[in-house]
Amino acid sequence: MTKRARKTENRWTVLVAALLVLAPDPARPLMVARDTLDIYFIDVEGGQSTLLVTPAGDSLLVDTGYPGFDGRDPTRILAAARDAGVTRIDYLLITHFHTDHDGGVVDLARQIPIRTFIDHGGLLPTGDAEKDSTWPGYVALLNAYIPVRAKGKHLEPKPGDRLPLKGVDVVFVSSAAATIAKPVQGAGQPNPACEASAPPAQDPYENPRSTGFQLRFGTFRFIDLGDLSGPPLFALLCPSSLLGPADLYLVPHHGGPDVSYPATFAAVHPLVAIVNNGATKGGSPEVFAGLRRARGLHDVWQLHRSENQGAENFADDRIANLDEATGHWIKASANRDGSFTVTNGRTGVTKSYTARARP
Repeated sequence: MTKRARKTENRWTVLVAALLVLAPDPARPLMVARDTLDIYFIDVEGGQSTLLVTPAGDSLLVDTGYPGFDGRDPTRILAAARDAGVTRIDYLLITHFHTDHDGGVVDLARQIPIRTFIDHGGLLPTGDAEKDSTWPGYVALLNAYIPVRAKGKHLEPKPGDRLPLKGVDVVFVSSAAATIAKPVQGAGQPNPACEASAPPAQDPYENPRSTGFQLRFGTFRFIDLGDLSGPPLFALLCPSSLLGPADLYLVPHHGGPDVSYPATFAAVHPLVAIVNNGATKGGSPEVFAGLRRARGLHDVWQLHRSENQGAENFADDRIANLDEATGHWIKASANRDGSFTVTNGRTGVTKSYTARARP
């Protein structure tokens, strides 16, 4: 080899080595630079799937929608993850073991790594022969989920536990029918809207066992309680609010009638509410009426236009999907000072909200 050829070869060796150093590591997630906490409310046709991504790039996925439908719900989750620059799920919270919440886990886990699984352990026998006749379907989904869960870490938080998510403070306020006994920071205000007892939960078994949380990012506050209803939800609201005011509130149980009583909105006093309803799932006339009466509420955003008889929908520009032919999300982006925006994925229109004064 000539001296000139050796020099050329050496230059190429150095160049290749430099490119290898600069090339992204496929095992390391591709991070998208952000200053905001981003929350995607994903359309899973009346179930729940909510993706939260911190400024540090950590991800928390809450529920995975339904099984079947040719992988519809995992596909929609992955689309939101791509938009957020997420290549793995750091934490997956299954709020409770109902088909519209844990149904997409198995299919999703085949397509994106999931590091840590969070849930309340498993189902409890109902002791009700009629209800237990439908339990095998839930058991089958749980039995499919357990081997997937075993491939990662598994957490069963108790109320008051915190999630080690970078840059935000996440405290669990309910799980397995138990709730926090003391108010979170900034809460504890008496709730004059309380009645003597809670309205009965539509499903008295799994929904009241939902694992819910409050998230704080700077002065911004977000609450997601899954399908929490019945006495555990009431315990967080009455006689005093253990949750305190929220800037952004995901209405529990998809906006079903069992979470529509005045104490719910008086306790949380949301600035903006999100209803993750389907065309006929959730989005009840009672909740829409209750939201219209809620003091201090600036806006309500819906994942779907409700076709339920008597449901008075909010304005079309606050609805992500006007029919079941589309699957648009609603995206919120929060700043540390408490200000945030909400974007309609169907129209691309964004509305900004100013930070609320704190008590």
